[in-house]
Amino acid sequence: MFDFLKKKLKEWIKPEKEEKVAVLKPKKEKKAKEKQKAKKQKIKVEHKKRTKEQLKEERNIGENLIDDIKEERGEEVKAVPQIEIEEKQKEIKEKRPSFWQRIGLVKKYTITEEDFSELFEQLENILLENNVALDVVDYLRENLKKELIDLEVEKNEIENTIKNALKKSIESLFAENIDLVDKIKEKDGTFVIVFFGINGSGKTTTIAKIANLLNKNNISCILAAADTFRAASIEQLIQHGEKLGIKVIKQTYGADPAAVAYDAVEYAKAHKIKVVLVDTAGRMHTKSSLIKEMEKIIRVSKPDMKIFVAEATLGNDSVEQAKIFNEAVGIDGIILSKQDVDEKGGTSLSVSYVTGKPILFLGTGQEYKDIKEFDKEKLIKALGL
Repeated sequence: MFDFLKKKLKEWIKPEKEEKVAVLKPKKEKKAKEKQKAKKQKIKVEHKKRTKEQLKEERNIGENLIDDIKEERGEEVKAVPQIEIEEKQKEIKEKRPSFWQRIGLVKKYTITEEDFSELFEQLENILLENNVALDVVDYLRENLKKELIDLEVEKNEIENTIKNALKKSIESLFAENIDLVDKIKEKDGTFVIVFFGINGSGKTTTIAKIANLLNKNNISCILAAADTFRAASIEQLIQHGEKLGIKVIKQTYGADPAAVAYDAVEYAKAHKIKVVLVDTAGRMHTKSSLIKEMEKIIRVSKPDMKIFVAEATLGNDSVEQAKIFNEAVGIDGIILSKQDVDEKGGTSLSVSYVTGKPILFLGTGQEYKDIKEFDKEKLIKALGL
């Protein structure tokens, strides 16, 4: 039933044309592999969990099987090896008709909780393998339960019914889309956007891509180099500014980032520049002092939007980062960078749900043009739903 999802989940949101996949740095790649290994172990633990009712049922089956095995042997035995019991249980399961075989015998079918568990197990494995957060998997499970259990369906409509219920549940994961260009044009006066994220998320390059997008829509902008901590960060932003023909407001390293943001906003107002794009230092979401610094930048610059830049390749880690940043300062939107490197795409499905904020764009390469608006309808269509 859900075989089509495995292929589709790997294809969704990929760039429309083939692009060269970026090579991860060795240290980063090693770290990513370690995190992936830990995540898979966590998934295995989750899959081993059973409800009390299931455990009770399995114990009863085990006790009955012991009696059956003793009877088959025709001899007195004190104990039956566990492996023998498990083999017998497997044999019984294999003989039991599948869900699709059971509904083939009737015109109408009522989906039971047992049927649902059998169906969702297949979907759950696919979702977890594709970096969908556990919170999202649980949400989909509960949503689909309400839609499907005890539902009587015509035999020839049951697959469409399940697919439509899944589509409806996935649609509900996403916050309402925001058209950034339209939102900027709607405001009278200067529009301020502050960007933040952890180190290495591709934040500065993403800001340059947004600046290029604004240029193409005839919207004037300046860049604020409020990352006064990271070595060469100011030079990197200046380089982007020179290539794009955009002014960069800066101070020296060690200067107050909030002061840089303030200067940029005042300059934009004085020169009737429409948008200020504020680049901030990458900061770990676990460092309270850096979060406080970010709060000061926001307090001083009074941004119209706060955008969190997350790395699509980090899967559940990016989801957790977005959640914590949102709780700390309240984000308005998300941009997922390095979507061209991510083979799975589950981050996009999860991050909007856990924050309740929309995904604005996806970064799909290293060039300024390599950014596209996130389209949930396109995603759902690509899933075959």
